Amino acid sequence: MVASCFADGLERWVTFSQAERQALARLEERQRSVKRGTVLVRENDPSGDLFVLREGTAMSYVLLDDGSRQILRFLFPGDLLGTPALVYPRSPETLVALGDGVVCPFDRTAFTALLTEHPRLAAVLLALHQADRAALTDRLAALGRTSARARVAGLLVELRRRLLLAQQVRADGSFIPGLTQEEIGDATGLTAVHVNRMLRQLEDERLIARENGRVRLLDEPSLARTANYVDRFGTLNLDWLPPAR
Repeated sequence: MVASCFADGLERWVTFSQAERQALARLEERQRSVKRGTVLVRENDPSGDLFVLREGTAMSYVLLDDGSRQILRFLFPGDLLGTPALVYPRSPETLVALGDGVVCPFDRTAFTALLTEHPRLAAVLLALHQADRAALTDRLAALGRTSARARVAGLLVELRRRLLLAQQVRADGSFIPGLTQEEIGDATGLTAVHVNRMLRQLEDERLIARENGRVRLLDEPSLARTANYVDRFGTLNLDWLPPAR
């Protein structure tokens, strides 16, 4: 039985029984290496496999009528990919690898079996889906109501906290965002030129430092306040979960 990256990620919030870990590990028995730019699922294609992201990073996005791209979320090791397609005959989003990595595809019958045999896992996934929904709502509000500086600050805080969970932040606090300025712009509703200007402004204000592709947040509390950032995954209440089977 392979070790489960999915279970390791979820155990930040809940401790699993051996049976539950084994059930999650079965979703990762098939592994597929991907390169940066690999399209896992394309918007409006017939819904197919789901994925566990085992290594690397990915993003989901939609294309707007004018051909522009809106990035919805960034995804990290231990994340479940493609779940919106569960309830639609065609995928409502495109999933793309942001770097070289490994994904574990599995079909929806395996997901059905997981939820049937382990109702507590279904409850955990429901809770995390709600946290993700709240985080996406925060980003939607930020796009319409906050400054460009605040949007970029919020994204940097979010990236650092997610990469910290994935153990991809150095002891000095620095991390590699792994995003182009165009991708940051597509996530924050800005042009690449505007993103560049905001990064320089945050650097001039000594809120961040950049060197050799790495970023260090010099004053994360100030950045979070600037962005009205709320860590929706940091204060989850899961004491209502049913017992493990």
